[in-house]
Amino acid sequence: MPGDLHVVADLSFAVEVPGGRTVHGTLRGAGNRFVLEVDDPGAFAGDRDAPAIRTLAAGLAGRGMAVRVVQDDRHLVTFGAVRAPWWQRRVTGSRFIRLGSLRGAWTSARSRTRDTAPVLPDDSLTPPTTLWPPAPTFQRRPRRRVTTTHDPARGGGPRLVLVAGQDVWAGQRQSVYWLADTVTTIGSDQGCDVCLPQLPEVQAEVHHDEADELVIVARSPGVRVNGAPVRRQVLRTGARVEVGPWQLAYYREEYADHGRPYGGRIGGELGHQRPQPPRDHLR
Repeated sequence: MPGDLHVVADLSFAVEVPGGRTVHGTLRGAGNRFVLEVDDPGAFAGDRDAPAIRTLAAGLAGRGMAVRVVQDDRHLVTFGAVRAPWWQRRVTGSRFIRLGSLRGAWTSARSRTRDTAPVLPDDSLTPPTTLWPPAPTFQRRPRRRVTTTHDPARGGGPRLVLVAGQDVWAGQRQSVYWLADTVTTIGSDQGCDVCLPQLPEVQAEVHHDEADELVIVARSPGVRVNGAPVRRQVLRTGARVEVGPWQLAYYREEYADHGRPYGGRIGGELGHQRPQPPRDHLR
């Protein structure tokens, strides 16, 4: 979700559907996850409304948002930024719609058998999509240049991935925080680069030092790396960083992780690893 967009929803609605019925519901949530509760979800699951639902799910996924639909506290379906199994994609026609229960599948199947007028607006009023880019942008994922762990560009995409401390819904992607080239702050203050509740205003900082190492520095007690309390610790790929109730995993591409000389494996080649020449020598 874009950093300048923050959505808070707490509303009730009523929709008149064909046949003289009125469907009532509520939408609540904040950030990128919302819960939609309706008393008759089948009213929006008809076969003629399927294209609009698929378009809405793709649009929410593009914003990193997910909406869970429930009825009587039972999870029916989630659409948006989720991953659907292959067999569900054949049923829903979208990889951004994930069925939450057999009741959700039954509601959708029963509604599609009814020949009712559509309830949701179609996509005829939306602007046309961008044409497929011409050459030379055919290759969307250019290959990374293979090099040693000494990267003059200070690359490797260092990042922290949130793995514990929040209720991650099935199929939803975990939050990823890309580390700055100078200092990345972690805390509960809104000005922190990694803002997490239930933490001091500034819990820790991650420094990208002159030696191209990523170092975590504790500013308040409660910072652990791989289960051990630390005040200052160099991070290596796969390190588990714990701050309060939150747990994050540190990753950096192998070619730029200096703990793996020449891009090799720790313990490989019978445990013997030839050291790389000093960085100054490469310059």
